[in-house]
Amino acid sequence: MQTINNILNYKGIGQKPANFDEFWEKQLTFLDNRALEYELEQVAIPSNIANFYHLYFTGRDNARIHCQLITPKKIIGQYKGMLQFHGYHGDAGDFSDKVGWVAEGFVVLAMDARGQGGFSEDTTQTTGGVLKGLITRGIEEGPENLYFTKVFLDTAQAARILMNFDYVNAEEIYAQGASQGGGLTIACASLVPEIKKVIVSYPFLSDYRQAYLLGAQASAFEEIPYWFQFRDPLHKREAYFFDTLEYIDIQHLA
Repeated sequence: MQTINNILNYKGIGQKPANFDEFWEKQLTFLDNRALEYELEQVAIPSNIANFYHLYFTGRDNARIHCQLITPKKIIGQYKGMLQFHGYHGDAGDFSDKVGWVAEGFVVLAMDARGQGGFSEDTTQTTGGVLKGLITRGIEEGPENLYFTKVFLDTAQAARILMNFDYVNAEEIYAQGASQGGGLTIACASLVPEIKKVIVSYPFLSDYRQAYLLGAQASAFEEIPYWFQFRDPLHKREAYFFDTLEYIDIQHLA
């Protein structure tokens, strides 16, 4: 039986790739080489406190990424910025959920993860399929084509857009999320070190080898055993599979 001490001191069994930092520096050049372009569409929601907008930008592979932008009704000076990321398969939620943050002096940008429950599109091309989830999407072409490699970059692009608004204080940027949203928050803060604070609950997207060993069939990691069942039943590519997923393990980003 695991003792409390063992759990508190557990460090994971992930194996950080030797070129991990180089890999992510290369991914960030995609953002460095493009303008911070976006589209805004105001949403007619009555409020004495906030204005509401759909914000769209173009991410990797020309995917159209959707965010909710909520600003104070009257812009006076600069405000703190709050990035929000949602749970697995979900979406950014209702605009009204963010009004409290605006009332506390924040501009909120809540991103829909590509191809999940919101309006963001996933343009990943892969021979491998999805098989119950998105962690393994694109894995057969290597780490650059992984679905979450692109989503992590989307979070960084969203952060850069938020920081670029002249009414947002780029030195007062926060990020928040739970489950998948917690994982995306940690990834975002790693790729955008200017982020000041994060609020993270039970983050997802880590320790894939251990998740598989613990029996992932009844968890959010269920796609891992499904991938082996249908794509590699003899586990000939097991080392490649887990070595590739290490590039999207938030432990290494943290």
